[in-house]
Amino acid sequence: MEHEVMEFDVLIVGAGPAGLASACRLKQLDPDLNVCVVEKGSEVGAHILSGAVIDPKALHELFPDWQEMGAPLTTAADQDEIVLLKDKNASVKIPNWMAPKTMHNKGNYIASLGNLARWLAEQAENMGVEIFPGFTAADLAYDENGRVQGVITGDMGIGSDNMPKDSYMPGMALHAKYTIFAEGCRGHLGKELINKFDLDKDRDPQHYGIGLKELWDIDPEKHKAGLVIHGSGWPLEGDTSGGFFLYHTDNNQVAVGLIIDLNYSNPWISPFEEFQQLKHHPVLSQYLEGGKRVSYGARAIAKGGFNSLPKMDFPGGLLIGCDAGTLNFSRIKGTHTAMKSGMLAAEAVFDAFQNDKAEADSFEDLFKESWLYRELFSSRNFGPALHKFGRWLGGAFNTVDQNLFGGKLPVTLHDRVEDHAKLKQANESKTIFYPKPDGKLSFDKLSSVYLSNTNHEEDQPCHLQLSKEELPLTVNIPLYEEPAQRYCPAGVYEVTEGETGKRLQINGQNCLHCKTCDIKDPCQNIQWVPPEGGGGPNYPNM
Repeated sequence: MEHEVMEFDVLIVGAGPAGLASACRLKQLDPDLNVCVVEKGSEVGAHILSGAVIDPKALHELFPDWQEMGAPLTTAADQDEIVLLKDKNASVKIPNWMAPKTMHNKGNYIASLGNLARWLAEQAENMGVEIFPGFTAADLAYDENGRVQGVITGDMGIGSDNMPKDSYMPGMALHAKYTIFAEGCRGHLGKELINKFDLDKDRDPQHYGIGLKELWDIDPEKHKAGLVIHGSGWPLEGDTSGGFFLYHTDNNQVAVGLIIDLNYSNPWISPFEEFQQLKHHPVLSQYLEGGKRVSYGARAIAKGGFNSLPKMDFPGGLLIGCDAGTLNFSRIKGTHTAMKSGMLAAEAVFDAFQNDKAEADSFEDLFKESWLYRELFSSRNFGPALHKFGRWLGGAFNTVDQNLFGGKLPVTLHDRVEDHAKLKQANESKTIFYPKPDGKLSFDKLSSVYLSNTNHEEDQPCHLQLSKEELPLTVNIPLYEEPAQRYCPAGVYEVTEGETGKRLQINGQNCLHCKTCDIKDPCQNIQWVPPEGGGGPNYPNM
């Protein structure tokens, strides 16, 4: 169908730290550029979820006087603890000198990434950037030569029968000379771009984790503003790897969470239940007991690092931030790297305008000359070492590599097996029975989703699409006991019994937009596409 067209100089998809830093940098370089940002969340920050301990390096480059400007980074990370949980009661504290120096956080800040995004949006709008929240970039727009010329926003008011309702509003075509994609981890348009332009040729496959987070109000006497706790071990078993965090923020709050690598093999694993169990360990419960859980969320993270980075420029645009996978997993940080990638993209686009070039093809040179390249390159072995050698030997390798050689060991490790391909069949795996939640430290999925303020228009097409409707019945249920009902952190997927036998029920209204199903399904049969604009979680302070 024909769409109404709006034209811009630069279009940015996604109002996270990468997209907003790019928008601000563009306006610094040329205030006359017409820059537009589209965001699928109901407001900027609604879908942003991160720990987060933030390195202000990129922010300082973008706005050197960010503190005087009121950026919401006020709680300095001034104390690190690294803990190994041996079992449900015992633990051992790792001396800081024995841990990779990338785990040290002096000079960083504990903050809400959502609030930082909101602040960046204010700066961008003050500079003249147009920001449109509540609009999904549903499809890519190409010109007659196959060059990206923008996006098409999603239709509003389509019923579950795929027919227009009384509230129907067609999408619009947003065209630009250059389009920058900053959708976050596993962006659905980023997937299409990587496939269409073969951007991941000769790269390792991207690797992922799922991060689950809660925000708690705790007893002021237990609160230690600036304390950063990282750890690993119990309750994760076997080849299930990951780590937890507990950050003491301001206002007598702590952010607590668990990241589980999505290359685990046991289909009985439930990341949500592992997280709920974790909070009962004394290392965490000493702070949480007597407190109140006030928010919950989950999000996949791209953790493949340097070896998995796709080519980030293509005809008509650029792929930045977690859409490309710029997170530095050795530091458990991606905000400063995402912002820097966005700033480099802005400089490449500005160069293209200045020199009347068809493409922003100076990006790769700018990237290779930047501290971003050096930081990611020096951490290239971190994830593969853990995957190949396990927690102990891999951790020892990383400590030597980072602390003694500064990431310059003359060897590059690889992990070329995709995460979903690691899943074993249910009858080959240890069955796991999780304890019931106590309602004080541990909770069920539905009460957790309630705290995420997730909402979708019910009468709309399901945005979790099965490429082949029969695969849950013929493969996932009989071979894997349908792992989606466990790896989903929001109760979206259920196996129900009907007159005709078992079936997979998809409760799309619960979806947190974490993208785990799109990543971990063993048949790669679940495709996440955006729901109607504004749907999804509404994280207030995450």
